[in-house]
Amino acid sequence: MKISLLVPSAYGMRGDIRSTLNLATELSKRHDVEVISVKRQREKPFFPVGPKVTMRWLFDGRPGVRHLFPSGQMRADVALWRTLRTLRSDVLITTRPGLAVQAARYASREVTRIAREWSRPPVPGPIRRFYPRLDAVVAATETGLAEWDALTGASPQVHLIPDALPGGPSPRSRMDNRIIAAGGRWVAAKAYDRLVRAFAIVAGKRPDWRLRLYGSGPEEKRLRQLVADLNLHNHVYFMGTTPDLSGEFAKASIVATASRQEVPGMTIIEALGCGVPVVGFDSARGPGEFLVTGYNGVLVPEGGGEAESYALALLALIDDERRRRSLAAGALSTATRHAAHLVAEQWEKTIADLR
Repeated sequence: MKISLLVPSAYGMRGDIRSTLNLATELSKRHDVEVISVKRQREKPFFPVGPKVTMRWLFDGRPGVRHLFPSGQMRADVALWRTLRTLRSDVLITTRPGLAVQAARYASREVTRIAREWSRPPVPGPIRRFYPRLDAVVAATETGLAEWDALTGASPQVHLIPDALPGGPSPRSRMDNRIIAAGGRWVAAKAYDRLVRAFAIVAGKRPDWRLRLYGSGPEEKRLRQLVADLNLHNHVYFMGTTPDLSGEFAKASIVATASRQEVPGMTIIEALGCGVPVVGFDSARGPGEFLVTGYNGVLVPEGGGEAESYALALLALIDDERRRRSLAAGALSTATRHAAHLVAEQWEKTIADLR
């Protein structure tokens, strides 16, 4: 069976890209799998992808590449239209609402067309108009399942399949390093500033613990200034980007997320896969999609005094190694549902039922 996965770009460092490449790698063990990237911005994908996965792109946006037409977006749109009109795959999986709408409009009805969705669309009108032409929508969380079911009116049918961890064994934390780790894009929605403010309280009480921040983004300058203002330069470390976030999380004893929403939540899933408990805020569409307080992590209420409450949650875990190890066991148990082979089997069953 030939399966095509259509993404805006397979070369970035977003969580949905990581999830898509993990799935493509696992499916390629039994199927002919290609990842179609609308745009290409670098020589190789940031995240690893299996050798059996075919990678192709529609518009080359690498620096220095010359184009016949001055408008890159126009060229990409035309190339996408042509690709969908001539696609001869058995299955097409799109990864953004905009791409799913184009697939519904232009891809052959002989192709099983599935929209993989993580978040609600900003404009529901095209969804209601074109999604009934698709064969299915697949959500990643229970909240997403309910939202897309309500939005589409169950036409097409909405399925629930979680995101996949990379195949093979994950590194495991020994839980003996005095390190708290956090990773992802440094954007306003991830709220790293409130994590830094909470850690300032932790550092004042447990100065032998360190906070490592992995990633990059437009908030970096502001975060570095905040660390300087709070005199945390010996406690908070900017570690840069890494394609092996699991390996870095395995060096920590706690993973922290201060995000206002976790879509798709790959950093949390990867932390759980390493056997590291996660502390996060109990926000709408947030870590609560993956965490249960007292089982695999701690959820802190948002609102007044949230930095102090978050710091207290971190300190409670820092001071209780036995509890950390108990939560680590729950984290590993939770991560099993995200094992690559199990997730791929769910996709294969869903596709077989649709076809």
